Amino acid sequence: MICLENIAIERGGQRIVSGIDICLEAGKIHAVIGPNGTGKTTLLRALFGDLPLAGGRLTLGDNSLSAGRTSARTLKSWRESFAYMPQDTAADIALSVLEVVVLGRLGRLSLHIDDETLDMAMTRLSQAGIAHLAGRDIASLSGGQRQMALFAQVLMRAPKVMLLDEPVSALDLKHQIALLDLVRRETCANGWVTMVVLHDLNLACQYADNLLVIADGTMKASGHPQSIITPSLIAQTYGVDVEVLRDRRGQPVIQPLVVENL
Repeated sequence: MICLENIAIERGGQRIVSGIDICLEAGKIHAVIGPNGTGKTTLLRALFGDLPLAGGRLTLGDNSLSAGRTSARTLKSWRESFAYMPQDTAADIALSVLEVVVLGRLGRLSLHIDDETLDMAMTRLSQAGIAHLAGRDIASLSGGQRQMALFAQVLMRAPKVMLLDEPVSALDLKHQIALLDLVRRETCANGWVTMVVLHDLNLACQYADNLLVIADGTMKASGHPQSIITPSLIAQTYGVDVEVLRDRRGQPVIQPLVVENL
């Protein structure tokens, strides 16, 4: 479990996120939703230790990060438990897909890469459905293929906390489902805390055990999709009118209300 205690984050002297107070259970997918520019990516970067806290504290087991000066040693120890996949998947490096995935074990590699590590990397590529691209230059791949390759690298890290920022943004529907199915299996099987930023509200409702609704830098609601998703919440958060239907499992399905031409 990772706990966020009254988290505040600033960038350029401006308060971007404030008052985030929640504990995220292990073995669960926690999806962050909300309008553009509201602090979702900022929150993930702060959890990874990439941005300093302006207030509050993060705790994960015996490790913690607090507002104020953080030593390089403390930050290194904190990050060892995390795997972070940013939304920018540009890869202007002269490495093969297999080499990029192997780098997921960077902290444990020696000068000689053993067969076990290579076999593990190929397994992760197979799980991501791109083992056939192992020998390709990472820079030659499409945006969607790079996303799958970088997700395979994340899996190689075997983290306690997995942070994914819009991991399906460049994927077609088939590969969106394949990646999120894999996220769910690995999260449950390994007892990871997974936080994922998603813009597709219906995917978020289908795959999340817990939703964090962020708007204007604060958390407007949190909980299971069935419990919190209402037309009123969506209207307040996004400024649009929707109808909330239910699928056969009782999960919310969000349908925009379209005004018909008279």
